[in-house]
Amino acid sequence: MIYRKELEIRYTTDVLVVGGGAAGVAAAVAAARMGKKVLIVEAQGCFGGVGTSGMVPSFAAFYDGANLLAAGIGAEIRGNVSRDVPITQSWTPIHAEELKREYDRIITEAGVEFLFFTTVADVAAENGHVEYAVLTSRTGLYAVKAKVYIDCTGDGEFTAMAGGKFSCGDEDGNTMPPTLCSLWTGADAEEYFRTDIRARLEEAIDDGVFTYEDRHLTGMSFREDGLAGGNIGHIFGTDPLDQRSVSDAMVWGRRSMLEYQKFYREYVGGCRDVRLAATAGMLGVRESRRITCDYTLSVQDFIDRADFDDEIGRYCYAVDIHVMNTSREEMARFEQEYRKNLRYNKGESYGIPYRSLIPVSFDNVLTAGRCMGTDRQMEASIRVMPGCFITGQAAGTAAALAVDNHGEVRRVSPLALQYALVSAGAYMRRELRPALR
Repeated sequence: MIYRKELEIRYTTDVLVVGGGAAGVAAAVAAARMGKKVLIVEAQGCFGGVGTSGMVPSFAAFYDGANLLAAGIGAEIRGNVSRDVPITQSWTPIHAEELKREYDRIITEAGVEFLFFTTVADVAAENGHVEYAVLTSRTGLYAVKAKVYIDCTGDGEFTAMAGGKFSCGDEDGNTMPPTLCSLWTGADAEEYFRTDIRARLEEAIDDGVFTYEDRHLTGMSFREDGLAGGNIGHIFGTDPLDQRSVSDAMVWGRRSMLEYQKFYREYVGGCRDVRLAATAGMLGVRESRRITCDYTLSVQDFIDRADFDDEIGRYCYAVDIHVMNTSREEMARFEQEYRKNLRYNKGESYGIPYRSLIPVSFDNVLTAGRCMGTDRQMEASIRVMPGCFITGQAAGTAAALAVDNHGEVRRVSPLALQYALVSAGAYMRRELRPALR
């Protein structure tokens, strides 16, 4: 069957940002604050992605113990939410409604045009140049033309639809299992933390409480209002790029929370009256496509604490590849890698080059966040929200500079980009900070 339709070009803009999670918001705000016309489109009814719609309960580290790495836009957002917790603390509880309002504020004050409940249906590209994007919403299909496009979809959907190169998962295409995050009431935090959760988990597994012997329990993040966010359970065997698989995962995720409610009530101190209040409206996907970029940020760069001449920021989170199956051997692999080998001491970090934000397939596309140009292990570090703020601000700033160069992202001077980032409050290692006059 052949389907044809003449499309209206409904929007013409300098920069189109696809995806309104942490990376997308930072990108859109950065470009708009440099005076560019920006449109951002988001599939959900709010900004924030997994941090809001996905109910991920905590921010990872903004700070490496010596330096505020997610400075600039990331620190501005963090400074206006969870104010009772210092920005120097890792794993800060997230109040999703508060974070939604902060994203609304920063987007609207920057003058960014935005559309919720809007997704990309297709991308038209020719000879390495994206001509336009086809969007779909309640008003049907229509086209958007931009000078620069930024893929902040997390899953690399925009680049894939345009025919760009990418990789996914391990050598066999397997990806980390996702989690359906949740919100809980009725737990006593002090008694909870006095409990040996791991020992109790083993007891519950032996007693047949769980369908799967999942020993990698991230657990609950307690807020001062008495609610607790849950990053609980893995949905093994999920293909994040297959809609049938993701749909089934949502159903199982909701059912599995009843097993965890039984576990907490019967085995964990302070949780006798715990109650599941809500589950997220979207799956917490940890891994899918990684866009092939001019430079692939690698685990060797993590080990080397790498520096780059075109560095746009630095980050420090450990390599966090969750368990891939329920075996004890896989749990031992995770603990050795994440808790011992591939993590940093105070003040250590790795550089992020601008080249890892430039897809090899196009001349007017940038990417940021989870789907940027990394290998699998490095993706497991940069994917958390502070890392997305860093790369998103850099991509938005570079897009604004590229608009003045006919949209050609490789014509952006790394020095000019670094200057613009430092001027906007972003962190840059001292020897690369341009002299500000």
